[in-house]
Amino acid sequence: MLRNLINFICSIRNPFVVLGLNNKLISMNDMTIKFELVTPERVVLEEAVLQATIPTELGEITVLPGHLPLLAILRPGVLEVKRPDGSVEIMSVAGGFVEVLKDKIIILADAAQIASELDEEQVAAARAKAAELKQADIRDVRAAARLEAELAKTAALKRWRKFKKSQ
Repeated sequence: MLRNLINFICSIRNPFVVLGLNNKLISMNDMTIKFELVTPERVVLEEAVLQATIPTELGEITVLPGHLPLLAILRPGVLEVKRPDGSVEIMSVAGGFVEVLKDKIIILADAAQIASELDEEQVAAARAKAAELKQADIRDVRAAARLEAELAKTAALKRWRKFKKSQ
């Protein structure tokens, strides 16, 4: 009860300071986790974040500072990170691996793009081509994976547009 009251008072005075478990004031900078998203071509994003929501084979997970270590397989989908300043970065990923350590999230993705960098016409054309390839041979695993990756880009672009409208 007292902790909640102190956190409430701290949040009014400074929204970036809270009372930690050891009854010490913690700034928002101490409550971040290093985030790295890497593809074979480039480092897509590398910075300190408050949280990351990641699509894995077992479902979507949100990783906060102090998360238990884990290793998981990524599925194609939308990845979202929240920065200390409150801004959100939305990205598409097309499979890979995620490793969560005590103070770091490392994502090794087959492909990834920041939603704000995506071109809507190119995404639509690539999605149509991938769907056409899948229709040609339903058993083609690569065509199915490519279609999933393009659908992930489309979902990231839609979420990014919706997020931008709400601001």
